[in-house]
Amino acid sequence: MGRAGLTTERVVRAGAELADDVGFEQVTVSEVARRFDVKVASLYSHVRNSQDLKTRIALFALEELADRAADAVAGRAGKDALVAFANAYRDYGREHPGRATAARFPLDSETAAASAGVRHARMTRAILRGYDLAEPEQTHAVRLLGSVFHGYSSLETAGGFSHSAPGSEESWTRVLDALDVLLRNWPATPTP
Repeated sequence: MGRAGLTTERVVRAGAELADDVGFEQVTVSEVARRFDVKVASLYSHVRNSQDLKTRIALFALEELADRAADAVAGRAGKDALVAFANAYRDYGREHPGRATAARFPLDSETAAASAGVRHARMTRAILRGYDLAEPEQTHAVRLLGSVFHGYSSLETAGGFSHSAPGSEESWTRVLDALDVLLRNWPATPTP
């Protein structure tokens, strides 16, 4: 039994907070133990090792982000849903940079299939139904949107857009406008 009051949920949440403070790459069981002022061994009844801790933080972040995105898109369709979904990702990355990085942590296929990552894909596909994309084009569009949302957020959080005009907000609005136009005018599937 671990130290009184110490639970797996508290350990994972502390790891997620640590990721936001110092970067996901810096999260270790030792660093989380310092946050609780306990010996590392006290955490091993809750997580196996730093890899397990990072996996759990990734799952936590995916769930948290999926909940936020679902709330944002509820009752919306078309471009409104696209913008709300995109803003949920961007805002999450700004507020929780370590957790946003954790949400992209590589998971084994079984863990990924049981994660909230599946909800992210379903929500993206639901938004894309408003653009009338069939497979395999829908999968290509899901990948494009994920790349843009995560990539923009990562670059912005790292300060990549702070050195020139126009401002990041203006570019973000233009990016979303361009995505909407692209999705409404998706190129035809090339014939072999």
